Amino acid sequence: MQNNLKRTVLLSMFIALCFIGSVIKMPSPTGTVAFDSMPAFLAASLLGPIPGAVIGLLGHLMTAASAGFPLTLPIHLLIGFQMAAICWVYGLLFRKVNRYLAVVIATLLNGVASPAMLMLLPGFGMGFFAAMVLPLTVGSLINVIVAFMVHLALEKSSALKKAGAIVSDQKI
Repeated sequence: MQNNLKRTVLLSMFIALCFIGSVIKMPSPTGTVAFDSMPAFLAASLLGPIPGAVIGLLGHLMTAASAGFPLTLPIHLLIGFQMAAICWVYGLLFRKVNRYLAVVIATLLNGVASPAMLMLLPGFGMGFFAAMVLPLTVGSLINVIVAFMVHLALEKSSALKKAGAIVSDQKI
């Protein structure tokens, strides 16, 4: 029971941090590049890929809502599910394969592959990709690097290890 309560509190905290990050935006054509995904990447590394994915989806939807869903609600739902998949991949790679590879792959998936996939939809094309790839890649890199550094700092904290707040399968 205590473990479920601890997990619920941590998930709630990460969702709240996504909300705060969603209002801190970087300049972009859509106004939806923000610091909402850092808590999702951190949750994916600390709690696992599935909690990170859920938080990533919610984080993007909060950012899109705060910008007025500039690409329409259905497109932002699609992007939210892309973000969920990216956070899931990050969490899986971080915990099971290689932490540094997780940083690179998550940045490229979010910054390059995500807008490239949208080019397949009507109304999106090379112009959209060209306009979004730089701000998304920079924003992704910042979000992932900050999550990575916070994870490492928390991991080094013996007090948090004793409290059971760090759930990691891999050493550096």
